[in-house]
Amino acid sequence: MNKEMALSSFASELRDGMTIGVGGWGPRRKPMALIREILKSDVKDLTIVAYGGADVGMLCAAGKVKKVVFAFVSLDFIPLEPFFRAARQNGDVEVMEIDEGMMLLGLRAAAWGSPFIPTRIGLGTDVIRHNPELKVIDSPYDDKEWLAMPALKLDAALIHVDRADRRGVCQIKGPDIYMDDWMARAAAKTYVSCEEIVESDYFADEDEARFVFWERTMTSAVIPVAGGAHPTSCSPLYGFDVPHFKEYNAFAKEGGFAAYFDKYINGRSEEDYQQAVGGLDAIRKLALPVY
Repeated sequence: MNKEMALSSFASELRDGMTIGVGGWGPRRKPMALIREILKSDVKDLTIVAYGGADVGMLCAAGKVKKVVFAFVSLDFIPLEPFFRAARQNGDVEVMEIDEGMMLLGLRAAAWGSPFIPTRIGLGTDVIRHNPELKVIDSPYDDKEWLAMPALKLDAALIHVDRADRRGVCQIKGPDIYMDDWMARAAAKTYVSCEEIVESDYFADEDEARFVFWERTMTSAVIPVAGGAHPTSCSPLYGFDVPHFKEYNAFAKEGGFAAYFDKYINGRSEEDYQQAVGGLDAIRKLALPVY
């Protein structure tokens, strides 16, 4: 089975109004090449589910988003993603802001085919007051109340990985896979961009196979894009691009997203984009963050 797909064909798979989960975490291992393809497409009215970073900010600034389900939208050293911040302050998008653990439980519920998962997370907080769709239920076994975290069913998940084969086996060697495995299992279709396509016998080595975290049946398409997480990181291959993010943040203060879009994305291929930020060699030299 060959699931390899050209990057140029990806956006045609999406439809207006879809609920899309975006893997990664803040400025880490986001499928940014896929996000850039959405930005150049006509797709709109999306509901985005993400531990968000520039993926969410760019999509909101471009008018692609109807609603964001999120635990945070941050660039780390820039605490609030600037374009998402503006969209929320202006009331441009609907929001469901929940705890990080609640989002994980929502993805798990969708993956398991359950309508909800009971949890104590969120009880006694304003999460319930600000999200009236969340329900508190009585336990059938004792006198305690539980928050019923609803399933976050995804029409599509977008994920970036280190390596993949054409059958859809995906490998992540970074120190944290974030919640990408649950994104893949919660989605009707999962589109994976990867740094490198490898032959299937690569995973016959147990030292490589142990970095595979979801079943290949969950992968719908594999899209080779070396450097495709830029400007976010793809540990252990490269870090996130601090100077580029600072420039991106400056556009939010002067020029707006349209100016950033015109400089780096509009009318450009992914190769053009990477050349504009210094080329793949420069991306691969970006230092990994130290905490």
